[in-house]
This record gives sequence, C-alpha cells and structure tokens, in this order.
Amino acid sequence: MKVNTSKSKNAESFYIKQSYIDSNGKSTSRTIRKLGTLNELLVEHGPTRDDVMAWAKEQARIETEKYELEKETLSIPVVFHPNRKIPYGERRCFDGGYLFLQTIYYELGIDRICRKIRNRHHYEYDLNAILSDLIYTRVLEPGSKRSSYTAAKKFLEPPTYEQHDIYRALSVLASECDLIQSEVYKNSKSVINRNDHILYYDCTNYYFEIEQEEGDKKYGKSKEHRPNPIIQMGLFTDGDGIPLAFSTFPGNQNEQKSLEPLEQKVIGEFGCEKFIFCSDSGLGSENNRLLNHTGNRAYIVTQSIKKLAAEYREAALNRKGFRRLSDNRLVDLDQLDEKDYEELFYKEEPYSTKKLENRLLITYSPKYAAYQKEIRTKQVDRALHMLKDGNHKKTSKNPNDPARFIDKAAVTKDGEKADILYFLDESKIAEEERYDGLYAVCTDLFDDNPADLLKVSEGRWQIEACFRIMKTDFEARPVYVRREDCIQAHFLICFLSLLVYRLLEKKLGGTYTCCEILDTLRSFKFADIQGQGFMPVYEVTELTDRLHELLGFATDYEFLTKSRMKTIEKLSKQR
Repeated sequence: MKVNTSKSKNAESFYIKQSYIDSNGKSTSRTIRKLGTLNELLVEHGPTRDDVMAWAKEQARIETEKYELEKETLSIPVVFHPNRKIPYGERRCFDGGYLFLQTIYYELGIDRICRKIRNRHHYEYDLNAILSDLIYTRVLEPGSKRSSYTAAKKFLEPPTYEQHDIYRALSVLASECDLIQSEVYKNSKSVINRNDHILYYDCTNYYFEIEQEEGDKKYGKSKEHRPNPIIQMGLFTDGDGIPLAFSTFPGNQNEQKSLEPLEQKVIGEFGCEKFIFCSDSGLGSENNRLLNHTGNRAYIVTQSIKKLAAEYREAALNRKGFRRLSDNRLVDLDQLDEKDYEELFYKEEPYSTKKLENRLLITYSPKYAAYQKEIRTKQVDRALHMLKDGNHKKTSKNPNDPARFIDKAAVTKDGEKADILYFLDESKIAEEERYDGLYAVCTDLFDDNPADLLKVSEGRWQIEACFRIMKTDFEARPVYVRREDCIQAHFLICFLSLLVYRLLEKKLGGTYTCCEILDTLRSFKFADIQGQGFMPVYEVTELTDRLHELLGFATDYEFLTKSRMKTIEKLSKQR
C-alpha cells in the first residue's frame, strides 16, 4: 500500500491506496483510507508538508501490516460435492520440488547465459525454459528427453514450449557447451567460495543400448563390464567436490590422454592456473604428472605399490621406519596393539622415474589391514569350495576372483600320463598379505606436511560420489539419444544438474544424505483446490524447514492462494 495525493483548487487531500489485479486480469487500485486534507493534517502532524507525508507513509505501513496479518489468518471456505465427478483431463496435483533447484539455477545466472547464446543464434523457442526444465527433471524424475517433457508438465509452472523444441535446443546447447561451462564456473564464484586450488580428475564411461559402433560410441573397457558401445567422460571437480568442467571422448580411447585437452581449457578459459592436480594411479601417469609439474601446478596421485620397480617396492613393503601420523613418533608395525587400531602410520621414500623426482608417501592402517584380511579369508574359503567342487575356472576380468588362489601342477608316475593336480597356492596368499593395510601417494610437493597431502588424496571420494550420483540417482545411462550433438547436450545437462544439486547440498551443510535430499525434493506435491489455490500434500520435516530457511521462501502453509504461489515462484528466480 502507498500514499496518494490529489489536488483541487482549494485543497490537497491524502489517501492510502492498494493496487490489485481485477477479475479481468487488469491492474487497478482502490482507496483503503482517506487521511484528510493538508490543512487539516498540518494541525496535528505538521508543521511542514514533509512531516505530514512522513506520518502518512507510516500509516500506509501500518495498514499494509494489518492487511498481511488478516490475509494470513483468513480462512477460505471450500465446498466439495460428493456426487460431482472430476472433469476429464484436469490436472489437480503439481510438483514443486523444482522451486528449490530453480533458486540455485538463477543464482548461477544460467538464464543470462541463455540470453547471451540467443544473440549468437536464431531461434524462436525459449532456451532458458527448456534447459531449466531439463535440469530439474534430471534431478527429480530422470528419463528420456520425451519423458522429461511429460514430467515438466506436472510442475507448478508448466512448459511454455513444445516437445520438438527440445531436440532443436539440444543442438544449440552442444555447440555452446564450452561457453556454458566457463560462464557457469565464473558465476558460481558469487554463489559459493570455490576451492579451485585443488582439482580432482577422474573418468568413467556410459553405455548405449546398441550393438554397432558409430561416432564416439565405441567398444572399450566398460567399468560396468557391459557388452555395449560406450562413450567416456572426464570430469574435474574442485577441492570440495563441486563440478568444475567435463569433456567426452571416444569409448576406445586411452583415458590418460583425456586429461591434457580438458586441463588446458580449464587453464585458458576458466583462468585456473594455480592448483594441485589429484587423481588415482590410472590417470596419474608419468606424462600427466609431468604436465602438472610446470608453472604454478603440482600433483598428488595415488601409486600402486605392486607396480613399483623392485627396489622401491621392497622399500615400501619394509615395515621399518614408519611414524605415527598424529605425533610423528617412530613405531614398529609389528609391535602395535589395540589402541593403535584407528591410527594411521606413514613413511617417506625417494622415488625416481625416467622424467621426474618424486616424493613417495607410504601409509599403513591397521583397520584397513584387518578389513583386507577379512575379505581375503572369505575369498580363500570360496577357493577351497571351488577345489572341492572341481570348479577351477578363473575370471580374467575380475582381480578379486577367488580362483586366483588356485594353482595347478602336472603329476606323473613312471611311464604314465601326467595328471593335473589343483591346489591352494599358499605362497600367493602370503604374498598378498604383505600389502595389507598399505597405501601409497606420489607427489612433487617435497616441503608440505604429510598429513595435509594425505588429506587431499583422501578427498578423491568426492568425485567418485559425483559419478555415482549421475549414474544412479540421475540415471545418466543408458544414453537414449544417438546424434553426436545430442549426446554432448545430454552430458552437459547431466553436468549442470550435478552442479545445481551439489551446490544445494553444500548450502545444506553436508548434514543430509543424497537419498534424503532427493526424496524430500521429489515429495513436494501441491493439490489444486478448485482453482483458488494450492494445498501442500507433503510431510513437513526438519529438512523441509531447512530448505525454506536457506532459499528464502516457505510453502508449508495449510493453504497457498494463487497469488501467494506466484510470489513464491518469483522469489525462487531472484538472485
């Protein structure tokens, strides 16, 4: 409500007016209260016109508060008819969980990026509406692009585009993939402090329900052991596990070669020049370490002890020279007791390769050693059962196959044909026991504290969690689209969905599991009550309260008028 004035020949009158939308959808106003003429008001609220105006504005504020209070306590009668049938095709339940994702989406300024893209292309559809819906549905109800369109129709704000517009938009998104990634990264810095001094890198692959190779869809080493063509994805996250950049490459390509082009993009287009590269041993090849041994970059990668040269391997396996990480005291690993079960021990060894001088950190965990021993004991028991049953077949693809403990020998008697004898290889069991509890990290940071280096390396679980979320919770595979540009757009949508979700997760302080957050977002349902407004039909929990608190609006009222819901929708798009 606001103060209005009107002047006549002899007087100036003051009013409090309220703006509203009439039944025809037109904006109009009505007088709530007449305050009086200027001459009348000067007597009590003067001595100047400014004093009268200040008093009038305060009265408008009081009337506004009164109106809002009355509106909040207003009861709305609803009449239901037990014999009246629901009209055919009328939707009465809507999804509202996207509102919380929408807030993050607009905080990232993706709508502005879409406007920038529009200036580079010629199309009639609303790219922002399409991209946002594809992201929301990937999180809330993942499926094909066709099913995403159907799912978006259940939102409080249904699609303003047609299904065929989606496929046209995919081509544009694919062509602008690099721009979108770099712009989103820059915008994300205003949403959260990016820990881009540490960059985790990993690769995974996604399969297609096809048999013939085409384009980048090639037969390769599937991480899921599926007999389908695959495409590979390389992903950078920052030190907090927030997605930074991604790329795709053919399924038959060596994943070690995927690092350099994506890293150069991150350096050149993102402006990230100083960071510690962290990966597993598979991607931490000597060439990739050498790539990050220049400029302001460094590396921390895991190192397979079994793949070390003999002299380094034996030095790592030597149980002498270890220190307790908590107090740096020398210990004898063979003299540990129960109180050391949760401790971590380490030692350092020099490690030279053809091109680099490295610092090798070897750690020992009694807890991890006990776990490995327990697993191997079960595998040995299975191997004994295999011997008993006469089943000695080995699975070459599975390094944990119990049959690896089974060996054979040819036994002959004088003048007779040799018999094959299968037996439990105790020497192989003993050799594996030497590695129990051991873990190694290779780095070129010679002066850094070992505890800090190990903490960075342990953070790799975050990028593994990102892949799990995309594959399992967001159902990024199998990939349903076939064209190369549509495939690129698909992974861009998955990447942006992951970014939006992880930022929401970060805002929640990491106190809730992925299942808890997704189940809650997917539960936000609203029933349309006779076109007058919406009734929430979800369970109010601590998490729903937290979401409302963080994102600046609330939907947990018994009834939400249509105007109030419109206000909430607008609030979810404010930055």
